Amino acid sequence: MREEQAHYDIAVIGGGLAGTCAAIAAARLGRRVALVNNRPVLGGNASSEIRVWVCGATAHGVHRWARETGIMGELYTENQYRNPEGNPYYWDQVVLDAVRAEPRIDLYLNTDVREVDADGPADRREVRSCTGWMMGSERRITFHARQFLDCTGDGLLGHLAGARHRIGREARGEFDEPWAPPEADGALLGSTILFHTRDTGRPVKFVPPAHAKDLSTTPILRNRILRTGDNGCDYWWIEWGGELDTVHDNERIRDELQSVIMGIWDHIKNSGQFPDAADLTLEWVGSLPGKREYRRFLGDHVLTQQDILQQRPFEDRVAFGGWSVDLHPVQGMYADEPGARQRYADGVFHIPLRSLYSANVTNLLFAGRNISATHIAFGATRVMATCATLGEAAGTAAALCVTENLTPRQLATERPDLVRRTLLRQDASVIGVADEDPDDLARAARVSASSSLVRLAAEPAPDAPGTPYPLTRDLALLLPVDPALDTVDLLVHGAPDGRARDLTVELWGTGRPENAVPAEKLLTTTVTVPPGGPHWVTARLDHRPDTPRNAIVIVRACPDTALVLLPERTDGVLALRSKAEGDAAVDHDIPEEEGQLVLEWQARGLRRQTFAFRAAPDTAAFHPGRAVGGYQRPYGGPNMWSSAPDGEREWLRLDWDTERELAEVRLVFDDDVDEYLNNLHRHRTPYEVMPELVRDYRIQWRDTGGIWHTALTVRDNRRRHRVHPLPSADGGPLRTDGLRLVVDATHGAPRAHVIAFKAYAGA
Repeated sequence: MREEQAHYDIAVIGGGLAGTCAAIAAARLGRRVALVNNRPVLGGNASSEIRVWVCGATAHGVHRWARETGIMGELYTENQYRNPEGNPYYWDQVVLDAVRAEPRIDLYLNTDVREVDADGPADRREVRSCTGWMMGSERRITFHARQFLDCTGDGLLGHLAGARHRIGREARGEFDEPWAPPEADGALLGSTILFHTRDTGRPVKFVPPAHAKDLSTTPILRNRILRTGDNGCDYWWIEWGGELDTVHDNERIRDELQSVIMGIWDHIKNSGQFPDAADLTLEWVGSLPGKREYRRFLGDHVLTQQDILQQRPFEDRVAFGGWSVDLHPVQGMYADEPGARQRYADGVFHIPLRSLYSANVTNLLFAGRNISATHIAFGATRVMATCATLGEAAGTAAALCVTENLTPRQLATERPDLVRRTLLRQDASVIGVADEDPDDLARAARVSASSSLVRLAAEPAPDAPGTPYPLTRDLALLLPVDPALDTVDLLVHGAPDGRARDLTVELWGTGRPENAVPAEKLLTTTVTVPPGGPHWVTARLDHRPDTPRNAIVIVRACPDTALVLLPERTDGVLALRSKAEGDAAVDHDIPEEEGQLVLEWQARGLRRQTFAFRAAPDTAAFHPGRAVGGYQRPYGGPNMWSSAPDGEREWLRLDWDTERELAEVRLVFDDDVDEYLNNLHRHRTPYEVMPELVRDYRIQWRDTGGIWHTALTVRDNRRRHRVHPLPSADGGPLRTDGLRLVVDATHGAPRAHVIAFKAYAGA
């Protein structure tokens, strides 16, 4: 055995997506980081060892403009480019490459942390070090650091350090959560093992092992649906252990899950009920249970069901989620009730920094499924893309604590502005916070552009008239309103019986700016549609909100009439349809509760399509100034500059009254966060790179004679967020009174989109 001592600024224990993103975030802020994982691959439940879909705020496409940005966004989009087939081994390499790209991270795989040195009174403990055993290498390594992050999922590091935590469900009265049980108990969400199949092209037999479960002795055949064509992750309901201790009984849980998988496969192959399974064989069965729940630490704020469903906008919010409050029966696959009960908020919800650090261990942060949340709220925060954004936030906070010599509590309560600015500078997953960074010199510049999109419309071309979309249900358009929406023209097919129809058109607000569902009716009007057509008809709305906001124009169902659906994406616009009987559920194994606006109004099935319309007056939603000092995500509007259609070599320019010394430029491009991505491709998108993303561009600066010089040229860009140093010809900082971003090409979109254009005097 070899004894080693390792010293770092930050030690991140746990290499799932939360720990991975935490380590990357801290390293990018200049800190030396140890990333310690007890498995041979990174990714946790997302890795090729367990193979769970990476789900997040999009909630399988339920929420609009909700895909994560920041480091998780980079992983999503890089995987989409490299791995369009969703190969789990390729996904492993995407995650590993992201870590290896950071020179300040030392990666310790196969290293199981089992000991913690912490001291101090119970209400103010401090971690000095933790020690891990590197399996297969006979190395015992002690990690010393100033800040520690528990991203282990099970929360072992924090537990050994004496951090306060809970296991199980809180009583309903403690936080007044409607879904909590009357009395507290130790019930948990169970664990799952998944399996994959392969078509061999010829009949293959299956001889079940002795431990295969006889499904006829269980409720599974009565209460669960078996299908041969499902993705392996569709069998998430193979879940058990909620009535046990999911850590100490892990071996027993694994054996039970594997026996059920063998029983399921025996039934599919040998019952005679699945003739299409004749050529299928088991290609892979997991050996590790994918755990859902164990310890949840106590921070200065405990996230609750109300926080999630009411979308509370915490002042110290550092991340967002959008998954439903998703709770499973404690009996798992043996329960008589459905495998899950889910409730969605009307839009994304927010997570505060105060839920990411220990209330009683002064230098311990956490991220992932072990954050400070009740059992009910944890049902929404536990999915991996959300855990990844929490990791980026916690890693950022840890780096700032080291740099500023603060505890996490001091950072959250005394310097929340610093956290917000840093996260926005990194393009992290924060919604509803404007970038007011005083170091961003672009905020003091005059902003102009070669052109801007001012006409908000989608009209059919002579050779592409669009498709009639019958008004057998209510249909709607979400439109940005900046500064007004006086009229909307709609292209409508009238009735074929020779009679005119009166069409009811309503204008609705979305309530919260991050939402995209009709929440408050503003007015109702009626328009007459002549027979035949199609005809342009005009709805007068006269809507002038105090601030830029989204609004939803609802066209109520009307017999024998139809809107015109165009196969094009219109910037800042969404087409919606009301839910109708027979519409596919988000998950075919989970009944949907009534009264959920994001399910009653669907964008799924209509994304990248638009009902033909013309809005007046012209819009300022895509003004060049939107790329400077504003929001970096859709929030009450698109929040980006868009050029006019079909321009060539479009540019966005910053002008100052006097010369400025510039050392760095940061750019945020549009990668369409409304497009739902997934690492193992539950949903397939046809794009390896989002068409809206800028592909080729140049950064230029102006000399004292007014001549523009190219400082750098980028070709084949695939990243949303780009950071570029700006050296002058002599290698020092660049001095100029003008900076220009020239867009030479996108990945297919007809307009140039820029979400943020930032300039700094120093890195």
